Amino acid sequence: MFVDALADGAVACGLPRKEAIAYAAQMMKGTAELLLSTGEHPDALRDRVCSPGGSTIQGVRKLEEGAFRAAVMNAVIATFEKEF
Repeated sequence: MFVDALADGAVACGLPRKEAIAYAAQMMKGTAELLLSTGEHPDALRDRVCSPGGSTIQGVRKLEEGAFRAAVMNAVIATFEKEF
């Protein structure tokens, strides 16, 4: 869902859908590979890529305004707590 949402945002900014999906998936893959290879905490990686006053930190700000972290945590917890 996150890759699809990233792609939708890129399409809204003018990228063709095929490229938007590829770029979003590659970003997720690259991020995961970097975290796994370095052992860094995700917050440390975020701090490295967010330059002061830059576009990335503005995106992070919007995700925080939308309670992204809480929504993802709640989805994980709901999945765990689901009774079969």
